[in-house]
Amino acid sequence: MRSPRVQLLHDFKGEIRAATKLRLSGWRMVCWIAVCAAIAWPLNSAGRLDLALPILNCIGVLGFITALNWSLRRRRWFWIVITIIAALHVLVLMFIPWTNKWVPAFTIAAIDSADICILIAIFVVLRRFMDGPTMSEEAES
Repeated sequence: MRSPRVQLLHDFKGEIRAATKLRLSGWRMVCWIAVCAAIAWPLNSAGRLDLALPILNCIGVLGFITALNWSLRRRRWFWIVITIIAALHVLVLMFIPWTNKWVPAFTIAAIDSADICILIAIFVVLRRFMDGPTMSEEAES
């Protein structure tokens, strides 16, 4: 029998493996390009193009997490948590002073990766708390 911590770590690793297998199809890529243009164009007109990359990164991270946990879409708590996470991301976007200067891609990737890992961990814990143990875990005990 695994301890709860070990089981959570196992579940987290499984979610990371599942995340590495997600791919963006051609039509989804076209839709993403349209979203990017629809966000960047008005921001450029308003003189706030510095917000385009952070906004698009937040949308991408939230979309990725939603796609990764799509099996939870019929649960009310899933959408409540996604809404809370989106609201927290909006607060971060509003209160961090963004720069027009170049930021290395590695830095952006590291921030996005950390954000995704934190959100995966949140959903692993919430899934365990809200849904209880799985059938295979009950059979082991």
